[in-house]
Amino acid sequence: MPIYEFYCLDCHRIFNFYSRTVNTDKTPGCPRCGRTGLERLVSSFAVSKNRPEPAADDGPMPDIDENRLEQAMAELERESTGLDENDPRQMASLMRRMFQATGLNMGGGMEEALKRMEAGEDPDQIEADMGDVLEGEDPFSVKDTKGLRRRFLPPAHDDTLYEL
Repeated sequence: MPIYEFYCLDCHRIFNFYSRTVNTDKTPGCPRCGRTGLERLVSSFAVSKNRPEPAADDGPMPDIDENRLEQAMAELERESTGLDENDPRQMASLMRRMFQATGLNMGGGMEEALKRMEAGEDPDQIEADMGDVLEGEDPFSVKDTKGLRRRFLPPAHDDTLYEL
């Protein structure tokens, strides 16, 4: 009986399905959220010859995809070289990309401030006009945890074997 792996974008999880016959066309719904059109994955395999299991990482964020995070930060760093700090349009563009890359919550006040910077307004004047609004926003709250998980964490694996 073949076992197929399917990925659910909404759950950011991989599920295993077995089939009584070779079935290359059928696509199941997500057993967790019901999403249709799961993505079929190519199953990987490994051959281990007397190798010990790797030790579990007990760090604060053991499942984070550090390579993806480093790539995002390196890209932002490259974009910031040669940046004219006196050009509010360039600064707003970099700040917008930083918010998108990190998944931080921009908030309505910050969105308005970035729009004004993109229009060429002086950042000091914007801060003077909006200081109280900007202070009340928390940029470190995550606006899209699903998007952030998909961007920086590998998908979780559901160990249950479902019927296809």
